Amino acid sequence: MSMTTLWERSRQVAVQAILDTAVRLFAEQGYEQTTIAQIAREAGISQRSLFRYFGTKEDLVCGDQEALGELLKRTVEQQPAEMSAWDALRAGFEVILTANHPPERALELSRLIFDTPSLHARYIEKRLHWQAELVPVIRARLGNGPSGAVPETQSKAIVATVFACIDTATELWAGHDGRIDLADLYDQCLAAVRGHD
Repeated sequence: MSMTTLWERSRQVAVQAILDTAVRLFAEQGYEQTTIAQIAREAGISQRSLFRYFGTKEDLVCGDQEALGELLKRTVEQQPAEMSAWDALRAGFEVILTANHPPERALELSRLIFDTPSLHARYIEKRLHWQAELVPVIRARLGNGPSGAVPETQSKAIVATVFACIDTATELWAGHDGRIDLADLYDQCLAAVRGHD
């Protein structure tokens, strides 16, 4: 076994222990009332060590949004050319929904994000960045319009619609304690917007 593998495992165990502690404290006390010092103390590490794993308090809940955004973009880009923009974006979201956490943890974190105004604002800010990154990808997938013009309006509208449907589905999923399938909720939201049954 290589040292890199052992180090990576140790890091994963430490990250998981810190996340478990943070989520428990957030659930008990609320996000705003929980301090980094409390999380570090309860996790048995220094604040400095905690910041080596997580850059900010928000990162404990939202994770590495840049890496997730890159994974989403890369997944959408890698979909077959004949796949529609709608389906390529859906495939990207399917990958990132389970990229960082098992469904139970994703549910806890989603509740926390939607119930905490400061986290929800940060979440929206990150999502807007993801949307901007995806518009050129979708524009390229759509190709040129009938007059040879690049369909910028169409690509922006598709990306914004998909994000609105994902966010609505996730909020409903969290509100129903995960009892309704998230993918089904997304499909229902998208069908409502696109006028399909």
